[in-house]
Amino acid sequence: MTDGAVELALLEEGPAVAKGDVLLRADHLKKYFPIKSGILIQREVARVHAVDDVSFELRAGETLGLVGESGCGKSTLARCIARLYDITSGSLEFEGTDISKYSRRQLRAVRRDLQMIFQDPYASLNPRKRVGAIISDPLRIHRAGSRDQIRRRILELLELVGLSAEHINRYPHEFSGGQRQRIGVARALALKPKLVIADEPVSALDVSIRAQVINLLDDLQDELGLTYIFIAHDLGVVRHVSDRIAVMYLGKIVEISPAEELYQRPVHPYTEALLSAVPVPDPDLSASRQRLVLEGDVPSPIDPPSGCRFHPRCRYATQVCKAAEPPLVQHGSLGHLAACHHPLSLQTQVGAWATVPVSAETPLSETATT
Repeated sequence: MTDGAVELALLEEGPAVAKGDVLLRADHLKKYFPIKSGILIQREVARVHAVDDVSFELRAGETLGLVGESGCGKSTLARCIARLYDITSGSLEFEGTDISKYSRRQLRAVRRDLQMIFQDPYASLNPRKRVGAIISDPLRIHRAGSRDQIRRRILELLELVGLSAEHINRYPHEFSGGQRQRIGVARALALKPKLVIADEPVSALDVSIRAQVINLLDDLQDELGLTYIFIAHDLGVVRHVSDRIAVMYLGKIVEISPAEELYQRPVHPYTEALLSAVPVPDPDLSASRQRLVLEGDVPSPIDPPSGCRFHPRCRYATQVCKAAEPPLVQHGSLGHLAACHHPLSLQTQVGAWATVPVSAETPLSETATT
């Protein structure tokens, strides 16, 4: 058997991790970007805390949604998981093996099982290459078969994502945004990965074709047994595709929960504010629901606030929020974790977003400041 045939046979094997087992584990993951100053001698004067002490588990076959406002660290976390960025500290285990310190050469064997779909299909495809060459790059790099075997695989992938064989010799500029994203999906699936990180795969697409790409990813997960990390701003999309949802704010995960429970009973005030902004198709419910508007700006990740990072914008904040950082602990049912000193409870009134602080401490707004 030739080397190419051996590689192709490896691609056709089933997953080593059974459905429901832990596929990925991040433990106290941190990514800081240094800020340097100086003309002749560059010295580090500060750091951007892009991802700061993030821990979670991802099981095979599930979809973890990752939400939060722009600049909270979602895409940076995704690139750390894919090892496109070096990790400042912490550990990252994939299939039980710590890959956080892997060299570029060691990561090559991991790449085929861990792929990424990028946000902008215009920028993520090489405009000088034809579609066939773009999709075949992973196969050629990993020597996955002969030229004929690779061509057959390309045709299979094009059909899988809803494109035809006649598209193989076209350039990216000849396609629409949705078709470009389908090409990106085909490239990510070329090596039959176990984990696919989708970094806002529909945010750059027209509303009319977002549902097509989302349904495509959903069908491919059922057909190929994929595991997803799905990053998005649209909380409606995340609810539709996710089994669990993690909410990020200023580099930290502030809440992680089963999808439906997060929408029905948010615990963290930031999650509550995000959910209050989700459009409701019923005008009567929309008119009666309270919209929570966060005051102030997001603090700088260069010098994040002490204690709970959300306390400068939280209407329930007290002195303990400013003094001590809340741990990510369980609230309610198994698997619902939140980092908040004053967890909220959602009232049962239909369509009403009402929350109750569970602490009698003096709010920061009523405390004299120096």
